[in-house]
Amino acid sequence: MGELEQVLLEAAGPLGIEIGPRELACFRRYYELLAARADKRDLTAARGEREVAARHLADSLAGLLVLTAARLRLLDVGAGAGFPGLVLKIMRPAWQVVLLEASRKKCAFLREAVAVLGLEGVEVVWGRAEELGHAAGHRESYGAVVARAVAGLRVLLEYGLPLVEKGGLFVAYKGQKVEEELRRAERALAVLGGEVAEVRKYRLGSGGEGVLVVVRKIGETPAGYPRREGVPARRPL
Repeated sequence: MGELEQVLLEAAGPLGIEIGPRELACFRRYYELLAARADKRDLTAARGEREVAARHLADSLAGLLVLTAARLRLLDVGAGAGFPGLVLKIMRPAWQVVLLEASRKKCAFLREAVAVLGLEGVEVVWGRAEELGHAAGHRESYGAVVARAVAGLRVLLEYGLPLVEKGGLFVAYKGQKVEEELRRAERALAVLGGEVAEVRKYRLGSGGEGVLVVVRKIGETPAGYPRREGVPARRPL
């Protein structure tokens, strides 16, 4: 067993998540492809099995603490190299997963990874949340939307909530100090039709820790949201 597998198993234990031989083999192939393509496609600054497993793969698993449905249509906003969306798909093959990414290079990697891993029920979409949030078949169509991007919660809410169906969940992976972000996000929640359902702290056996901000969609998002490209980041709600 390599460092990658060891870190994943150590991290999963405290989360109550079981990783079987199929998943471990899949994560191994995923890592090898990532290592081979990382420099050319600017996928991640993490290097080596232990760092990639701890910083990205294991941390992505935390979403399973709050996303418990056997079947789910899920979208990852700003999927990057596949964290957390592709990791969640590996763990839950019955889920239908859409990976939204604005970088063509990263989209090319994601499509290659899906093919190499033999995953079905995964769609890679090149585009931006500001556009997809108004598109038929996507707007208010997902049981869950996840985001692990480095952006403020108010911005992530405007990217994600318009895509969540009523009663569904938006899950943001955040750092430990999230209280101020939550306070500042009150207006965005009210405008976009969401309410905080849970703030779930987690600690991984590999030493990592974080917070999942879980927002339930309780009302329709007004037609004017998300605003046009770049506006949510420049002028957060």
